Amino acid sequence: MDLRRSWRDWLGDAGVTAAAVLLGLLMLQASREDFPEGEDISVAWDVAIGALSWTALLLWRRRHPVAVMLTMTFAQLTASTVLGTAAVALFSVAMLRPWRTSLYLSALNMAVVVAEFWIAPLSEPDFREGLVVFGLLYAVLVSSGMLVRSRRMLIASLKERARVAESEQRLRVEEARLLERERIAREMHDVLAHRISLLAVHAGALEFGPDAPADQREAAGIIRRGAYEAMEDLREVIGVLRDGAAGVAGAGDAGSPGPERPQPTLKDVAALVEESRRAGAHVTLEDRVPDPGAVPARVGRHAYRIVQEGLTNARKHAPGAHVRVALDLPGGTALAIEVSNPLPPGPPPRPLPGAGAGLVGLGERVHTLGGTLEHGRTGDGRFRLRARLPLPA
Repeated sequence: MDLRRSWRDWLGDAGVTAAAVLLGLLMLQASREDFPEGEDISVAWDVAIGALSWTALLLWRRRHPVAVMLTMTFAQLTASTVLGTAAVALFSVAMLRPWRTSLYLSALNMAVVVAEFWIAPLSEPDFREGLVVFGLLYAVLVSSGMLVRSRRMLIASLKERARVAESEQRLRVEEARLLERERIAREMHDVLAHRISLLAVHAGALEFGPDAPADQREAAGIIRRGAYEAMEDLREVIGVLRDGAAGVAGAGDAGSPGPERPQPTLKDVAALVEESRRAGAHVTLEDRVPDPGAVPARVGRHAYRIVQEGLTNARKHAPGAHVRVALDLPGGTALAIEVSNPLPPGPPPRPLPGAGAGLVGLGERVHTLGGTLEHGRTGDGRFRLRARLPLPA
C-alpha cells in the first residue's frame, strides 16, 4: 500500500473505485432480479464483501494490480458486487501491465464467470445473454486499458526523446564553444607570439650591444627573460586548451601532454621580490615565517600568486612607490600575507592595460581555502592587500 500518492493519482483511483461501486451495485440488482421467486440474496452480506473489494481496489490497484485481479476473480464467486470490482481490476491490469498478462487474466476471469453462471439458476437465454454482455464488457475494458497504457508509453517516449535531444544540443553547443575558444587561442598565440618574439629580439640586441650602458643591458636582460617566460606560459595555456578540445572531440586522439611546469611555493616569494627589484621596483620583504618549506604546497602556491598580483597592481597603479610585503604566521594556525604601498597623488601618467579581474581571481583563490581577503585604501593614504589563509590542522 502506497499512501504517498499525488492528488492526481488519488483522484484517479477514487474515480475508478466509484465506477467499481456503481457497476457492482448494478450487478447486485441484476442478480436479485434473476433469482427465482421466494429466494433472495443477502444484500448486507453482498455489500459488505463488495466494500472490502472496493477498499482493496482503492489502496492496491496501482502497486499490485495482478494480485488484486486474481483475488477479485475468485472473490466474485461469493458476492455479486465483486463482479464490478473484478471488471474494473481487469481494466487496471490492462492499463498497468503488458498485454499478455491482461489477456491471460481476462481469459481466467471469463472462465470463472462462465462457471458462476453455470451454477446459478439461470435460463438458457439469460445464460447466453450474460456471457455476451460480460464478454463485450471485458473486451471494452481491456482495449481501453491497453489504449491508456499505449498513450502513456508514447508520452514517456516523447519526453525521453526530448530530454536526449536537449542533452545532445547542450553537448553540441559546448563542443562548439570549446572549439571556438581553441580557435581564438590559436589566433592569440600567433599574434602574441610574434609580438613577444620581436620584443625578445630587440631586448637581446640591446642587452648584447657593445655600446649599451651596463644598467641598460641589465634592464634589457630582464625584458628578454620576461618575454621568454611569457612565451613559455603562452605555450602552456595553448597546450591546455588544445588538450581540452581534443578531449571533447574524441579522447585518446591527441598526443600525450607535455610535462607540467613546477608550481611556485612560499619559498619562491623571495625570488619573486628580487625579480621585481631588478626591474626597478622598491620592495621590502618582511618574512616572519620560520620554515617556509613546512607550509603546505597548496597554501604556498596561493600565497605566491597573491604577492605576485599585489606587486603587479603596485607597479601598474603606483609606479615607483615603495612596496612592503609581509608574511607571518599569527598563532601558527594561518598564513597572513600583506602587500601595501603609498597611493600616488594622482593617476599614473601611463597606466598599464589590464582586465581588472585580478582581485576577483584572488578572491576565488582565497575562497577555495576558506580564508579571507581584504583590499582597499587605509587611513594613512596607502593601498593595502591583506589575505589570511588557514593552515590545515
